Amino acid sequence: MWFRRENKSRNRRLGRTHVLDVKLRSDQVRANRMRLGTILLCVVFGTFFGLYLVWRTGELLLDKFVYHNPDFAIQNVEIQTDGVISKDQLRRWSNVRPGANLFALDLANVRRSLEMESAIETASVEKILPHTLRIRVTERNPIAQVNMPCTGPDGNLAVAVTQLDKNAVAMKPLDPRESIVPVTQLNPQLPVISGLNPVKLKLGEPVPAPEAANVQAALELISAFDHSPMAGLVDLRRVDISSPGVLIISTGQGSEVTFALQNFDQQLRRWRQIYDLGTRQQRVIASVDLAVANNVPVRWMLASTAPAVAPKPKPLKNRRNNV
Repeated sequence: MWFRRENKSRNRRLGRTHVLDVKLRSDQVRANRMRLGTILLCVVFGTFFGLYLVWRTGELLLDKFVYHNPDFAIQNVEIQTDGVISKDQLRRWSNVRPGANLFALDLANVRRSLEMESAIETASVEKILPHTLRIRVTERNPIAQVNMPCTGPDGNLAVAVTQLDKNAVAMKPLDPRESIVPVTQLNPQLPVISGLNPVKLKLGEPVPAPEAANVQAALELISAFDHSPMAGLVDLRRVDISSPGVLIISTGQGSEVTFALQNFDQQLRRWRQIYDLGTRQQRVIASVDLAVANNVPVRWMLASTAPAVAPKPKPLKNRRNNV
């Protein structure tokens, strides 16, 4: 009995000694892990801190030697345009400050400032070291206008004019002070498109649906008329798009001509044939429906009652202006 107790007691002591050894090894492993973790944390923190110092040092060097370097100040702004807008006006629209740093200039912002003006179709901006900024501009060319009643500065009824280019994009008429050409050539009498809700027009944006298709057809007719056999014989004053399926134009000589929405060149040639027939008979067309394929209905009036064709100034299109 006593021998068994003594063995059991010895086993217990041996067991406790073994437990203490396990705890000691666990504490050592834990301490080693904490030491390794601390070293890794210091390495990571030191790496990020070093990278931050390098980045900040690079920023300071760029600010000092590039972005705030007077050697890169803008001294010359070259402007190229294919239209009639003056270089001073284009420079104001670009919002480029004289003496601004060329590297610090945001080219996208300059281009956006120019293209926000409805008279400009596209713009490109280029840096030319060490101190030149080059701007190229493509202007919109108005071919028609829309008149909208409004209240003038004096409180009386007035007419607000919005112009349209060949793509049916609405644009503000150019102020004569912003142009390099005389007023008489800047604002010739453009054909008026009627039957369109002008409230929907937004400067710099195309005409919205549902009128977009008819407006585009009217603009194509105006462009075809300028190169047709009828150009110079009559004044194209108005294009009415309100009637479904047809365009009705009015001339300065009192004629009313109805067109179908396609084959404008063919219809314009037929108009010229009818016009020549009336000239030989000393008569002028009062109305004609060219949308009818056969037996075109024509109403005549005496040539002596028709107004003369007003001289039309030569349009300024695609004029290259390097300044």
